Amino acid sequence: MDSNTHNTELCYLGATEALHLFRRRELSPVELLEAQIARIEQVEPALNAVRARRFEQAREQARIAEAKYAGGAGTAGALEGLPTALKNEHALVGEHTDVGSVLLGQQPDTENAPITQRLLDAGALIHIRTQVPELCVAPFTRSRLHGVTRNPWNPALSCGGSSGGSGVALAAGMATLASASDIAGSSRIPAAYNGVVGLKASYGRVPEGSYEFAMNTYNHNAVMARSVADCALMFNVVNGPHSLDPASIKPKIELPLQWPGVKGLRVALSLDLGFFDVDEDVVRNTLHAAQCLREQGAIVEEVKIDWNASVRETFTIGLGFVMARGMREMIAGREGEVSDFIIDTVETLADYTPEDYMRSIEDSARMHQALQAVFERYDILLCPTMARNDMPAEGSAEAHGYLLSHAMTFPFNVLSRHPVLSVPSGFATSNGMPTGVQIVAPTFCESEVLRVGAALEPAIGWLKHRPSL
Repeated sequence: MDSNTHNTELCYLGATEALHLFRRRELSPVELLEAQIARIEQVEPALNAVRARRFEQAREQARIAEAKYAGGAGTAGALEGLPTALKNEHALVGEHTDVGSVLLGQQPDTENAPITQRLLDAGALIHIRTQVPELCVAPFTRSRLHGVTRNPWNPALSCGGSSGGSGVALAAGMATLASASDIAGSSRIPAAYNGVVGLKASYGRVPEGSYEFAMNTYNHNAVMARSVADCALMFNVVNGPHSLDPASIKPKIELPLQWPGVKGLRVALSLDLGFFDVDEDVVRNTLHAAQCLREQGAIVEEVKIDWNASVRETFTIGLGFVMARGMREMIAGREGEVSDFIIDTVETLADYTPEDYMRSIEDSARMHQALQAVFERYDILLCPTMARNDMPAEGSAEAHGYLLSHAMTFPFNVLSRHPVLSVPSGFATSNGMPTGVQIVAPTFCESEVLRVGAALEPAIGWLKHRPSL
């Protein structure tokens, strides 16, 4: 094996396997970090996934991690020595967290976000910060400040958003783990677009640092990785109560990194959630995922969920009434400095009334009842993540309209206590893009979505596929 091939293999090494090799002293955190730094220099700036490089800080941490393992690993943290990408939304002391906007980030961060601090405390090496669409309000990744982030499988197409840079970093071998967030699908959309794994845990599992965002029940911090076990490993570090977030759930939970099979599990299959127009490649790959579960002994039956296109308005009102007034105040007088989709989003969302909001709550109650009717008979719901993966890399000025038409994620932000895992389901024949499926469990049952994801991982075999960069 030549050195380039060896380094590429290191770049795609899973977190759980890397930790095993660190402990056996068969691999150094310094070696893994240097391989990924070389990878970043190779593929950037063509992909434009990296907002900021923190190589020297990470190198110092890697040497400390190496010394810990040399001393017997007794003092090593749960993520000790793993190169981890931090989304340009999660504050990091000394860095400028601008969230892709000229309106923010003028001063360096003075406190770490809870998710950041927990990653650092566990020994993660934050070597890069990843790109986001401006203010994290688009299902693609573009901003006037930082430009367009491109998909490593097909650079003409989107990497998704808002955690698009994190998805690209994982798919392109630039990081082992990545932080994310999810208010309408911002971890699951890029997971599907980049062929990686994204976990939106139940609302309150992963704490927020901002009281305003903590109280927004659509909002979640999330984790992304290339494998299901790596997502669980990262989630085990970042979940649990925090003093800054009164909605954060006690106690902290510890998920297994291995799961029982799915024999006897009752799986409801919905190809359209009742109202999406789904691409035939996505349908084919979702049916294949369902068949993979059947072959492992699961009972999979197609169901009809009593939802219709009104779910789009329910979500839009609930999100807009809580969030968009503040955005309008933020951009007032500076409209010429922000991205076109920011203007469109504010114009679309900002004028809902309290009466509209109360109606959206009533509508969400009906959504809940329809979904509970499914979970009365089934253990898991399986459905596509995206109706289609063919958005141009630049996205569009009408970000919210695209989200409503294509992202099958947002209903589970309205019903946010349901954990959802997005995993790859295959590839589209038309453009070579990955596709994804969502695994939805009853409220607060994270282990069940990971159990199903772990069953699909070897059956679909997504870990053997890598983009040709």
